[in-house]
Amino acid sequence: MSAGVAWLLLALGGLFEIGFTTCLRFVDGFRNLPWTLGFAASATASMVLLQIASRVIPMGTAYAVWAGVGALGTVAVGIALGEPATTIRLLLLLVLVAAIIGLKLVH
Repeated sequence: MSAGVAWLLLALGGLFEIGFTTCLRFVDGFRNLPWTLGFAASATASMVLLQIASRVIPMGTAYAVWAGVGALGTVAVGIALGEPATTIRLLLLLVLVAAIIGLKLVH
């Protein structure tokens, strides 16, 4: 697998991480079956994609980027659902984006 494909799979895994954290908001103690199934499917896909990407990308870098993409997206979803979008939160998200880009550039 090429490095480009590995990075694409890693980004996709990060998107599935956003999916499972979004579903987690609504599982209601895992009693809400559709959200629970969405959580399980998204978490599985996310972890599998991280594992595949880490065959090419060093695990420390892959995990940091995967978690960063997931965190960034999870905060964005939270803001879309009414969480505060304060200036400091947005600035810190920019720092996170810069760190993800930096990890990609130094790999």
